[in-house]
Amino acid sequence: MQGEILSVQAHDLYLRIFGPDSHPDSLTGLQVLLRCLVIFVVGLVLVRVGDRRSLSEKTAFDAIFIVLLGSILSRAINGSGPLLITILASVVLMLIHRCCAFAAYRSHRFGKLIKGEEVTIVRDGEIDWKAMKQKLVSKHDLQEDLRLSAATDDLDKIKVARLERSGDVSFIKKES
Repeated sequence: MQGEILSVQAHDLYLRIFGPDSHPDSLTGLQVLLRCLVIFVVGLVLVRVGDRRSLSEKTAFDAIFIVLLGSILSRAINGSGPLLITILASVVLMLIHRCCAFAAYRSHRFGKLIKGEEVTIVRDGEIDWKAMKQKLVSKHDLQEDLRLSAATDDLDKIKVARLERSGDVSFIKKES
């Protein structure tokens, strides 16, 4: 009996502080602010515990994690999703991301499956047009990356250029 009273009191306190779940129109500005503060702290902890690399969106795998995490957490802020269940779902998402990242670390094949693989688009200054077309990299994109990353306009100075899993183009210059 006393446990039930404490449970009801805790639920009433929760409702006064955070407002009702799944009723966004019933939330006060202060309740939205408090939800925002809680979700900010939870999101920060999840990203810090999860993986710092995911913030830089190194691969589609990491970008999807960040987009999904933001989408899930936003539901708790605006009240369209239950606060505690949303936090739990976010923790589960982070654990799935970490497990997949660990599996990719342990298995090159699994890493290629979820993160993709690099593709050589230039070899000894010669463009591989088939690879460029397959990966939808235009000549102008390659030239821009050449200037920005390799600090040159001359493709003949490039030994190898690869479209990396992150979508960036990396260059290895020929030895002078």
